[in-house]
Amino acid sequence: MSRKYKITDQDKLYFVTFTVVKWVDIFTRQCYRELVLESLRFCQRKKGLEVYAWVIMSNHLHLILGTHDRPLEGIIRDFKSFTSTHIKKMLQEIKFESRKKWLVPIFEEAGKQNTNNNQWQLWQQHNHPLELRSNLMTERVLDYIHFNPVKAGLVAEPHFWQYSSAIDYCGGKGLLDICFIE
Repeated sequence: MSRKYKITDQDKLYFVTFTVVKWVDIFTRQCYRELVLESLRFCQRKKGLEVYAWVIMSNHLHLILGTHDRPLEGIIRDFKSFTSTHIKKMLQEIKFESRKKWLVPIFEEAGKQNTNNNQWQLWQQHNHPLELRSNLMTERVLDYIHFNPVKAGLVAEPHFWQYSSAIDYCGGKGLLDICFIE
């Protein structure tokens, strides 16, 4: 793995993307988006995660993250493991999930292909953390994150997308507490 895709300095900010296997649109349901938000909140309260920007799309998340308390890669690992386990549980228990018959086999097959023979995999394994080394780079990534729903044709302006930190950067209050990039 290339050095540029590793978290090498815990005091830096990183742009990460968490993508669902096979780009499955799991986050079209509010209950799964809410689980992601609650999991991020837990990591903020209990693990020292600092969220500077975020967006939840139908099949992936983009975030700018940092930490000073614990290694970021450990927090990411725990977040992905927890959300994967709980989304699996939700898929099995929620009666209204009409997509269950085709979603579960996709995640089970992805798990079987995994080298550790896990029987379930929600997230692709690589996050490609990118260290934000300059103000210009940070500004571009911040715009990229916030304009994702606009480029997808979901909203006309970034701050209209509820599942994003764009509203916070426009002076409003979003669904997740964030640290502002200075």
